[in-house]
Amino acid sequence: MFVAKQASVTIPPMDRSPNFVRRRNARPPASGTARAADAAAPSGRFIDDYLSYLLARASHQVSREFHRELKPYGLSVLEWRVLATLEGSDGCSLGEVADAVLFKQPTVTKLIDRMERKGWVKRQPGAGDRRRIRIVMTAKGRAVVQELLVKAKRHEAACLASYTPAEVENLKRILRDLLRRSANAGRP
Repeated sequence: MFVAKQASVTIPPMDRSPNFVRRRNARPPASGTARAADAAAPSGRFIDDYLSYLLARASHQVSREFHRELKPYGLSVLEWRVLATLEGSDGCSLGEVADAVLFKQPTVTKLIDRMERKGWVKRQPGAGDRRRIRIVMTAKGRAVVQELLVKAKRHEAACLASYTPAEVENLKRILRDLLRRSANAGRP
């Protein structure tokens, strides 16, 4: 069981809002003080103030908007996640890819087979141990994903436009810390 310790990060009062995701076309509040009041207050339902629900709901809402961008490129959401995971890396093991894209390894193995046939990725033997296979993106995969990376960053900027750079960094820092702490839960 994960037991939270006292957080070392201070969250300003306006960041405590469960409604931290803004729609792309939302108008910013008239004044800075209106931002906190603008956020939806919990309705009394358990889920409206439950972290797991808020994270899942925010992820779903933000991701759904961007996933519409994938259709013209002929990419599934899972293929996008694999290419985005491999971007900027020298390759990942199949287990690392599965962990990053939030799917089980047998599903990802079949997906990598399809993506390899499309020429987007390839399997390479590991440098120190040829039995350890690395999944790497090909030049064709990079060509497919480059424009989408720009669109993904543009979408992220639109979602976070009504927040200050400090608030955005604070949000990301807290989320990275939450992921790190929950991954280490139960370990000595």
